[in-house]
Amino acid sequence: MKKLFFKGLLAFLSVVLLTQCTDTPSETSTADADSSAVESAKALATADDWKLGVQFWTFKNFPFVTAIEKADSAGVKFIEAFPGQALGGDYKDSFNINMSPDSKTRIKQLVVSKGMRIVAFGVTGGKNPEEWNKIFSFARDMGFDYIVSEPNKSHLDLIDSLSGAYGIKIAIHEHAKPNPYWHPDSVIAAMKGHPNIYACADLGHWGRSGLDVVDCLKKLEGRIIGVHLKDIKALTHTKDDDVVVGTGVLKYPEIFAELKRQNFKGMLSIERENNWDNNMPDVKETVRYYNEKVKALK
Repeated sequence: MKKLFFKGLLAFLSVVLLTQCTDTPSETSTADADSSAVESAKALATADDWKLGVQFWTFKNFPFVTAIEKADSAGVKFIEAFPGQALGGDYKDSFNINMSPDSKTRIKQLVVSKGMRIVAFGVTGGKNPEEWNKIFSFARDMGFDYIVSEPNKSHLDLIDSLSGAYGIKIAIHEHAKPNPYWHPDSVIAAMKGHPNIYACADLGHWGRSGLDVVDCLKKLEGRIIGVHLKDIKALTHTKDDDVVVGTGVLKYPEIFAELKRQNFKGMLSIERENNWDNNMPDVKETVRYYNEKVKALK
């Protein structure tokens, strides 16, 4: 019991000390000045429980400002950003925790002007408490709901505490095996005793690992806050080809029905990991397929 007490105390003190060290007056002023843009973005949440978004890794060969236009043209209003994407245009930096205050302000304004919202950020993670604090601080400034990560298991107590302090959830992502989180049982183990840690269900990677995707969803019932919407050609190898959603082997009518049964409330992010330079028709087809199947559920 003493060991658990001191372990929790250490995580709490890390949150307090790191927050005091990183929130300089200039950063705080910038965050205050940007708060109206963040609140405007949050107000864009639809009345529907499900949000159809796009993981911008889909558009990794293009800068962020171009990805915004692509998502908008596909009718997608919600975004899962990823670290390192060049901003493009007249911006000098990339989408990451070290973005300049000016870039952060302008990007938020751009997103809001399109009637869009950045809901999540990942896959990312910190190497130490200082980096984790910067990630959470960045997420707070940008108005994200959750951070998608495959965290070092030794950091679970720390990030759970930071998540509670910042009010921003962590969603564990699952790359295919031998990733530490390839199986839902490992995600469940990580969430145990950590109320702020949830799951981002990567349906394609589960299939690549030879798992039954619907069974995986059932195992994580009540703890899924995001989904990576993709499809694969076969269930034979961890490197199986990515294909347009609805044309592969994943049983999407059953997947959507299971999410509905669970009363899922969150974002399903289209993640097209093929045809990189000309995947807009694929994204638009995924939007059409999604709308058709979800409408049928109602």
